Amino acid sequence: MNKRISILSCAALLLFFSGTLPKPAQKVKSPNILLIMADDMGYADIGCYGSEIATPNLDKLAANGIRFRQFYNNARCCPTRAALLTGLYPHQAGIGHMSNDPEDSTSFNYNLPGYQGSLNNKCVTIAEVLKSKGYQTLMSGKWHVGYHGEQRWPLQRGFDKYYGLLAGATNYFNPSGGRGLMLMNDKIQPTGDNFYLTDAITDYAVKFLDENKKENKSPFFMYLAYTSPHWPLNALENDVKKYRHQYQKGWKALRQARYEKMKALGVIKSNALLSAADGADWDQLSPAKQDEMDHRMALYAAQIDRMDQNIGRVIKQLEASGELDNTLIFFLSDNGACAEGGELGGGLPQNLGTKLGYLLSYGQSWANASNTPFKKFKHWINEGGISTPLIVHWPKAIPQVKLGKFTDQYGFLPDIMATIVDVSKAKYPTSYKGNTITPLQGKSLWPVISGKEIPIHTEPIFWEHEGNAAVRLGNFKLVTEYGSGRPTKWELYDLNKDRSELHDLAAAMPQKVTELTTAYQKWAAYAGVVSYDEILKIAAQKKKAVKAGI
Repeated sequence: MNKRISILSCAALLLFFSGTLPKPAQKVKSPNILLIMADDMGYADIGCYGSEIATPNLDKLAANGIRFRQFYNNARCCPTRAALLTGLYPHQAGIGHMSNDPEDSTSFNYNLPGYQGSLNNKCVTIAEVLKSKGYQTLMSGKWHVGYHGEQRWPLQRGFDKYYGLLAGATNYFNPSGGRGLMLMNDKIQPTGDNFYLTDAITDYAVKFLDENKKENKSPFFMYLAYTSPHWPLNALENDVKKYRHQYQKGWKALRQARYEKMKALGVIKSNALLSAADGADWDQLSPAKQDEMDHRMALYAAQIDRMDQNIGRVIKQLEASGELDNTLIFFLSDNGACAEGGELGGGLPQNLGTKLGYLLSYGQSWANASNTPFKKFKHWINEGGISTPLIVHWPKAIPQVKLGKFTDQYGFLPDIMATIVDVSKAKYPTSYKGNTITPLQGKSLWPVISGKEIPIHTEPIFWEHEGNAAVRLGNFKLVTEYGSGRPTKWELYDLNKDRSELHDLAAAMPQKVTELTTAYQKWAAYAGVVSYDEILKIAAQKKKAVKAGI
């Protein structure tokens, strides 16, 4: 035994003096993670997905990353954020409908497990998971998953630093009142004569990243949640000038132009169909109304343009700090384009181009162009309501041959948490702060990011919002639109051939309808989904009780 040790020791000394001792394994640095979310932006609203709007910074990320053709959100602001942050279906996280308004602490709390109006204690956020792995967790922007009570705010849900608004929307020039600004846990006022929310959100994002580098607290997780281009149509004059009078041919012409560009870029297949126009007749509008609608779209485009400029500032900060190559970046939108405000938009025309306005929107007709080539909008579970661009950028990990390419593998919001857990080597907990945690519902996108064209999901995935519902398995999607007082009517589409959902196969494939309907019903019971008729009944009772002073 001693002789063997002596021989090994001599061998080690020889290796040492010859300089050929194996080097100790280098510690693999955990990736930084930057999660960027746009607000109410349609599938075709950025350049690399077919838009005429200038988005050079996002286009550059796409050219040096991977684009998903088929990635899905949850059709509405807060259910999407609930699923994104927790890796669960929104009902499992407590936001089966919406989060409670600043003006009403129980507006969307229906006293049901899946409908609490804020994140519950059976979920964990990405920030809470990553803190256990030593990440510094940073957020700038829109929260919208809990308002009343500090325990529901970002710092109490895992973030180390926070700037932004807790509510779902505010004026870009003057966020105030219950829809005002927060820094950490304190209410603050906008500063300076030139305050603009998109810029301010970025100012703090850059500040937090700079502090992270100086304090040597890498790795970081940054959740950058812009309010752009959600209404109100508040934009900066110089940005608006780029687009004013560019939209005077109307939404139908814009939709056709985007459709052709999307085919040329490969965003959609060359044989993809364009769904029917779903807006007003441009030619029937007066010249004055056409000019107003051009202005509304120019403001909307300017909001996206400004967001892209600000994303460029964040990328520049990462480049300057040497962190870009090891930063996993996601960019996506929280729902399809928004038709709220009617066909021709909402809000006073005289507020366009000013610093005034709240529900000042561009309307359904332009939203139909934003969602090219799909049908329906935010709120609905048709492709126009739930389809989002997804750009993934990670120079250190994405194979060279995949850069600038698209993937046809489909995924949905809970996959973001699953991917982050996977690449960070964090552990998703079974319990947290004494509470049992609902199991993670997503699958990691890592195989696709690393260059493998294999399915992310081999099991069904599901949606439900306000009675609109869907289930997807493989190429087949079963979808329904809610109608008060009428039985559920399911439609079946083969998305490989018909992603615009134009040819209903339900009558021709009743067995597939039965299979997917059964899967949906089992999931709805598991996830705590309650029929929208029942939700409306509870909401009506709440309003009646409030009116009666009960």
